Amino acid sequence: MAEIFAKIAGVGKYIPEKICTNKDMENIVDTTGEWIVARTGIHERRFADENTFTSDLAAKAGAEALKKANIDASEIELIIVASATPDMYTPSTSCLVQKQLGASSAACFDINAACSGFIYSLSVANSFIKSGMYKNALIIGAECLSKVTEFKDRNTCVLFGDGAGAAVLVAATEESGVISTRLGADGRGGDVLTIGGIRADSDETRRPFGNPRTVWMDGSEVFKFAVRVMADEVAGILSDNGKVLDDINLIIPHQANIRIIDGAIKRLKCDKNKVFTNLHRYGNMSAASIPIALCEAIEEGRLTSGDFAVLVGFGGGLTWGSALISL
Repeated sequence: MAEIFAKIAGVGKYIPEKICTNKDMENIVDTTGEWIVARTGIHERRFADENTFTSDLAAKAGAEALKKANIDASEIELIIVASATPDMYTPSTSCLVQKQLGASSAACFDINAACSGFIYSLSVANSFIKSGMYKNALIIGAECLSKVTEFKDRNTCVLFGDGAGAAVLVAATEESGVISTRLGADGRGGDVLTIGGIRADSDETRRPFGNPRTVWMDGSEVFKFAVRVMADEVAGILSDNGKVLDDINLIIPHQANIRIIDGAIKRLKCDKNKVFTNLHRYGNMSAASIPIALCEAIEEGRLTSGDFAVLVGFGGGLTWGSALISL
């Protein structure tokens, strides 16, 4: 019996229209555009309006991916949405997306691995397809981080943006699509990056601005963790598959901070031209950043049929993951 692979049949993205520039941020919080660029590499980010939520962004990205894959929503068997900013606790964002798309045959569930969420979703969907349980899946990374951002905190509010990216996976017998994935987590470091829920942290030493349900981050600890784990994950997934950097056409990292990406590149001794970045336009979109970057890399011709790419991410939890894919 031929081995089954999860082929990437189509990708899509949706970015809200509203642009918030660094100049706009200067009018919101005590900061400067120069400070933001020097610390993060971000020039602007996108914000959803007050009546638009994660499921709305996710459905639009999903619809584009389905169109490119030439698959009707009614044919989709599984929908996974990765998000740290769900519309509500229940119903799941994936069920809301199913309703919007009319994908009534699909099983649905959400994954919260923060910024690593899309890779977690990719790995789970890949396993379902390889097992033969499903013939296809729609996976989406989507966030409305502007709705949980503390705009009094200049260390975090300049970082985040909203958006959604999606991919359709279909069962295939040729070796392509998702070749290999790696996932990891260390809950001992979970308190360095949090968004409060029903167990909200109101410690004023950690949250001096009084809102326990917004993003809080220990930036220096996240930075050290991120540089190390991104480099280690790229090296690890290449080693797992008997490959070296020269075998890879592109690395698509989570778009959190240009200094983190540059630190990982330096640690890997990798050519910058082999690394895709778009965070200057969108900021950190958490689970949406990798699928949107993948979509844009394909649109720009940076990835074409037969090319290999490594997707690598890290996020709250703490979580991390990598994927070797081939178009």
